[in-house]
This record gives sequence, structure tokens and C-alpha cells, in this order.
Amino acid sequence: MTDHVRDLVSVREATERLLIAATALDNAAVAEQSRLPGWTRGHVLAHLARNADALVNVLEGRPMYASAAARDADIERDAPRGPGAQLADVRESAARFQALGEMPADWSRTVELRNGVTDVAARVPFRRWAEVELHHVDLGVGYELEDLPAEFTEREIAFLAQRFTGHPEVPPTRLTDGTRAWRTGREADEAAATVTGTPADLLGWLAGRRDGAALKTEGGALPSLPPL
Repeated sequence: MTDHVRDLVSVREATERLLIAATALDNAAVAEQSRLPGWTRGHVLAHLARNADALVNVLEGRPMYASAAARDADIERDAPRGPGAQLADVRESAARFQALGEMPADWSRTVELRNGVTDVAARVPFRRWAEVELHHVDLGVGYELEDLPAEFTEREIAFLAQRFTGHPEVPPTRLTDGTRAWRTGREADEAAATVTGTPADLLGWLAGRRDGAALKTEGGALPSLPPL
């Protein structure tokens, strides 16, 4: 059962880790390419701030973004800012999300995210936690997938495996780190292939942060995953 209160604590801690690491960035570093194709570090920081506000919209029953075009335009508008403005925006938008998350509410209600995706409100803090952790890695400031909290890594693997479950383009696949196992892809009695790797490598592949070269595959080729 999702514990949104505990997840909100994890979001706060992850945000503080990111902000502390990002204080080392100067104007030139913020303008440099991040690990995400086509995005500078400024784009990543701008996205994190606007995502916090978007999730406030979700929890308050409004559309997550006015439109896909408006979302992209806001990120492009905010990306060129200097580090001081970027970090203040990340901090202040995160505080708005945390404050709303700490207010009494019906956390069992259904909320709508982007593209018609729905979820229970209690899962929204975990979704924010994933944004902060993965984009901290994307900044390329020395925080790697191996540095992620073990609880987060395990839960995000399960979340992404579930996201691809039933996808017609992904063959039935068993994932394992040697201790735990997950199923993903098309429904079938038996998996077409078993993919084995460290938790960090499994997460990196599922999240589109690694190409899967470090994973071992038995019974078939490593599946090609559609974009998230």
C-alpha cells in the first residue's frame, strides 16, 4: 500500500540532495548539455520546477499542463536562466508541492495526469520522487543510478515494468537482479526472455538512461522498449 506521507519525506530529502549538488553549477555549467539529448542542465532544472507546479495542478483537480505545447514553451522560456534563479525556482516550486501534500485530503481519489493517464492521488508523491531522482542523474553532476536509494530503485523498476506490461511491442519478459523478479511486456504464460542485471542497470534500461549493454539476456534478444 502506498504511503504518501513517507514518500513526501523522500521527495523532500531527494530535492535537498539535488539542490546541494546543483549549488556547484555556475552560469556556464547550467548552459552545458545535460545527459538528456537536446536539453541543457537549465532545461532539466526548469522542467523540475514546472513539474512540481504541474503536480500541484493535478492534486487540485486542474489539468496537469495547459497543453503539451505550453509545457514545452515554459521549459524553453526558463532554461536560459542563471543558476541562482534556477535553484530558487526549484526550491520554491518544491515547497509549494510539499505544502499541498501535507494538507488533509482524500488520498484515495483518482487524479488525471498527462495524456489521459489516471492514478490514485497517493501515488503522486512517488511520481514526483522519480522525477527528482532521475533528473538529478540527468544533470551529470556526479550522482549516478548506483547512488539512488535502494527502496526507490526497487519501486521504480516495479513501476516501469508495470508500465510496459501488456504493451504489444514488448515481448513477454522476466527481469531479475538475482534476488527479485518482475514481469513485463505482452501477457503470456511464459516469458520469451529473461533479462538479468544489477538494479541500477535494470532501472537504467527501463528508464531509457542506459542501453542495456550491461544486462545478460537468456532465451531471446534484449527487447526494444518504446519511449516513456
